[in-house]
Amino acid sequence: MLFDSTFLSKLEYLSLVSRRVFRGSLFAQRRTMQFGSGIEFADHREYAAGDDLRYLDWNIYARHGEYLLKRFQEEQDLHVYFLLDCSQSMAFGDPCKFDLARQLVAALAYVALADLERIAVVAFTDRIIADFPLTRGKARILSLLDFLENLPTQGVDTDLGQSMREFLRRKQRSGLAVVVSDLFAPKGFEPGIDQLRHRRYEPHVIQLHDRKEADPDFLGDVELYDVENASTRKVTVTESNLRTYRRLFQEYQQRVEVYCRNYGLGCTQATTSIAFDDLVLRMMRAAGAVA
Repeated sequence: MLFDSTFLSKLEYLSLVSRRVFRGSLFAQRRTMQFGSGIEFADHREYAAGDDLRYLDWNIYARHGEYLLKRFQEEQDLHVYFLLDCSQSMAFGDPCKFDLARQLVAALAYVALADLERIAVVAFTDRIIADFPLTRGKARILSLLDFLENLPTQGVDTDLGQSMREFLRRKQRSGLAVVVSDLFAPKGFEPGIDQLRHRRYEPHVIQLHDRKEADPDFLGDVELYDVENASTRKVTVTESNLRTYRRLFQEYQQRVEVYCRNYGLGCTQATTSIAFDDLVLRMMRAAGAVA
């Protein structure tokens, strides 16, 4: 079972760790500040006719005779969008990438919900295929788990660019955009992430792969099957082919890492051999949260 009682107890532990080390949650440091009716003083501005006299700084008026209004800051709750790759390639692995991806989304969403952030889940392949609408509060976790449990892998080639275009057409506030995928996208991962950056979202990339994808162990005459577009190809695999493949795979992983570093984006790369809670704790360490 993907989400059993042990899984739920681990969610609460991760939430407690997050609150203890951040005095909030893993996501609290990303909340935005705006001028409004909060309690934290920001600065002054000149009084204009019609302004609320309750915000007039009477101390400054008494000393200097100037009419200045106090401005305050208030926190905006963070919107966290989980963009989950449901393409057929995510079903590969032992355990499969899709199971780990769904557990990660559930765990990170719970941490956010426990701190009253707003979360949404958008499932995509070559397009958006399902949504868990923007919601708030820990009580929503069971509905979220049910949504994730019933998501299938489907579709054809992953298309991050098209999926993100659909996502960004929506009328919604920007926020943290957590992309959970193997990033095996024929048109590249950059077009989709670029769109998020340009629209003032804060992307964090979680890239998953199975060890056999990084280091396949077959030789000789084989028939390769593309699970996303159902195409096949007969090839003869030699030791030289395997060395070239391993090198290209590592170069692709480095390409993702370098892209994220160049644009100051969060980047988590992992194999399916790591447990979801260990990976979340690793993300906390990377954020400076856990020693």
